[in-house]
Amino acid sequence: MAALEKYNTKRDFSKTSEPKGTTKKSTAKLRFVVQRHHASRLHYDFRLEMDGVLKSWAVPKGPSLNPEDKRLAVMVEDHPISYGGFEGDIPKGNYGYGSVSIFDEGSYEPVNKKDGEKGLLQELEKGSVKVVLKGKILKGEFAVVKIKGSEDNAWLLIKHRDRYAVENDFSAEDLVDEKIKKHGVDYKRNNKGSKAEKIVNTKAGKGAVRSKEESSSDSKITSPMLATLSETIPDEGEWLFERKLDGFRAIAEINKKKVNLISRNGVSFNKQFPSIVTVLENVDRQLVLDGELVIEDHKKNSAFQLLQHGEPLPAKYQLYYYVFDVLALDGNDLRDFELSERRDLVKMLLTKYKHPQLRLVESIDFTFEKSVKKAGEEGWEGILAKETSSKYLSGKRTSFWRKIKFQQSQEAIIVGYTKPEGSRSAFGALVLAVQGDEGLVYVGNVGTGFNEQRLQEIFDAIKKVPETKKPFDKKIAIANERKVTWIKPKLIAEISFSEWTRDQHMRHPVFKSLRDDKPIAEIKRVIPVKDMLNEREVTYGRIKLKLTNQKKMYWPDEGITKGEMLDYYESMAPLILPYLKDKPISLNRFPNGILESGFFQKDMDTESIPSWLKTVPLTSERSGDTVNYLICNNEVTLLWMANMGSIEINPWLSTYRRKQKPDFAVLDIDPNGVDFEEVVSVALTAHEILDYAGVDSYIKTSGSTGLHIYIYLGGQYDYELTRGFIQMVAELIHERHDGTTSLERSPSKRKNKIYLDYMQNKKGQTIAAPYSVRPKPGATVSTPLAWNEVDGNLEIQQFTMDTVSKRVSTIQDPWADIFSEKINLKKALEKF
Repeated sequence: MAALEKYNTKRDFSKTSEPKGTTKKSTAKLRFVVQRHHASRLHYDFRLEMDGVLKSWAVPKGPSLNPEDKRLAVMVEDHPISYGGFEGDIPKGNYGYGSVSIFDEGSYEPVNKKDGEKGLLQELEKGSVKVVLKGKILKGEFAVVKIKGSEDNAWLLIKHRDRYAVENDFSAEDLVDEKIKKHGVDYKRNNKGSKAEKIVNTKAGKGAVRSKEESSSDSKITSPMLATLSETIPDEGEWLFERKLDGFRAIAEINKKKVNLISRNGVSFNKQFPSIVTVLENVDRQLVLDGELVIEDHKKNSAFQLLQHGEPLPAKYQLYYYVFDVLALDGNDLRDFELSERRDLVKMLLTKYKHPQLRLVESIDFTFEKSVKKAGEEGWEGILAKETSSKYLSGKRTSFWRKIKFQQSQEAIIVGYTKPEGSRSAFGALVLAVQGDEGLVYVGNVGTGFNEQRLQEIFDAIKKVPETKKPFDKKIAIANERKVTWIKPKLIAEISFSEWTRDQHMRHPVFKSLRDDKPIAEIKRVIPVKDMLNEREVTYGRIKLKLTNQKKMYWPDEGITKGEMLDYYESMAPLILPYLKDKPISLNRFPNGILESGFFQKDMDTESIPSWLKTVPLTSERSGDTVNYLICNNEVTLLWMANMGSIEINPWLSTYRRKQKPDFAVLDIDPNGVDFEEVVSVALTAHEILDYAGVDSYIKTSGSTGLHIYIYLGGQYDYELTRGFIQMVAELIHERHDGTTSLERSPSKRKNKIYLDYMQNKKGQTIAAPYSVRPKPGATVSTPLAWNEVDGNLEIQQFTMDTVSKRVSTIQDPWADIFSEKINLKKALEKF
């Protein structure tokens, strides 16, 4: 394929102002450019002029000048050199839809100047490119390094330590003009205009919004949308902030003055809180409201413990229904409305139906940082952040709504400081300790939370303290120790942080203030009785499951935690479980995240696992040993697996009841390094062949590099016939693509050819389940697709935990009909 053919085929230049791709001879001074691309997800594109094109990587978090930041960089297609000057808007419906602006640009040269551009190309081939950037922002040595063992497009962008490197936190977004940020948000926003006033003031019949009769999920309209526990919010999008209330979540269903107040788990609150029912009976509309029942005293202090017993209440307390959302009005399902429009409706409704016990949950018109500060100052339990353009997703836990609780706080003794670097003055970071049983114990360095004034004030205090020797054992490694000046333990700092690491250091520490109200001897490590952010308990009937270590980073480069993965599997359980039913499971466990080594586990220790887990003993044909396989037929088992660090869910193709007769036949299309566009072409050929045979087939991404094609058999045939059929299909595909595909099982015999793997079809073989997360960069997901999505624009990296969660709420399930008809293989064979 020509250098820029992929670039050109992805774009319609009659509709986009991006430059058409033509190669040019490299300029005397090689150029680099970093473009901020506000597309479906905000990211930065890092581009290096090389071999007449711009070699390009998408960097989700943007480049950093801090050597500690190893930014994921996904290699994308080459771009023309002229693209380096492109700024502007890419129209909706076009590849890369969104806004592009130049973040930084300049010239660059290889670190190894001797071999010049030729050497750069050799480095690129080897997977480690080292350059010196000469930009306005990005200066000095950088490296782009391919992640070992990953697919070809997963790299890391790393700043080398030199005079341009910084020690403190670095975010490219902090350097972007607010006008550029606002333009990106505005360009992506769907400017439909609010329908709120029209709907409130008229008895709307069937119209532009779904009516209750037309809704595909009315049975779940009273299931509340749930927030994801988080520590921050994305930079993109617009958010509103609310106080996190301390009460009972309640959906109010009002129909011709008949009221049902429904709890989060579907139980009626009517008898428990009759005064609210009476208030809502005066509303003469058909309504479904979402809100929270809260008991407060006259100072607005909540009394959560009183909710359990309901009304009547002690004299000084009052019950309120705080309303923050509306889901339906006069037969119209409003869940497809944007949150901002639904909020307008709530305000108008509560203005029209005023009552002292009905209250609007006010949104805070602040930035995220100011909202957190206000909440902390006023002693709130936390805040809820909601994306203003989000739809209401009944019964789903989603990152469109985020629940933020507050960081831990710890007093620490200042025992040293590091030298400042870059533009920093006074000092770089403070070295911290607490009192232990046998003297001072190192708990980490803090280098954030300071402005220039505070830096100088602290440094003035430090200079009054005598210097001394290192107060810890010589074997204890201190961050940036060679740059530390040690001082006597005289000063105390208040530090907020997210959690204690395994080494008992503070993770993500932020300086809050100096304090002098406690003696040094009392400054000891404070461990909370229960870290509410780090674990939670879920209940399924009589089963209680504790989900632990939720703040552990499973995808460190992307900042994705174990808790976010657990939330994903909890919300996706209804879609995943049908493909797991009665099938033995092999767990692919990564208890310390994807950058640490993982392992497969299929044999369960039945004496150590919870008694409610279902296992079946099966005899291994290879060894003759008995293996206790896990069976996952319910949500609590799925969450147990995920909580054990099983990022990936791998079921058999057959059930334990009918071990020799698979439910599915599978063709695994493994790229083996071949361009993905050819993989797509091969998949479409497979679809054509199967269609000719009258076989309904379904396709999904592997979540890694390839594609999987499924055929539903429903246990009619044994593995031998199933495998033979898929082998025949593979051979027919190979006849059409003999130059790019192979049926050879040995990797050495099929170099640079797509492997048509029909050998997956045998007893005991496992494959990533539909909607399973994969332990890959980006937290990619093995995602079911519609066949019309399988085209030149398809990319594995499109489908991540984040994007798939949004996708399933906005499109019809592409595999909705997979179980509707079993395929007749014998009839299909007659076609060939």
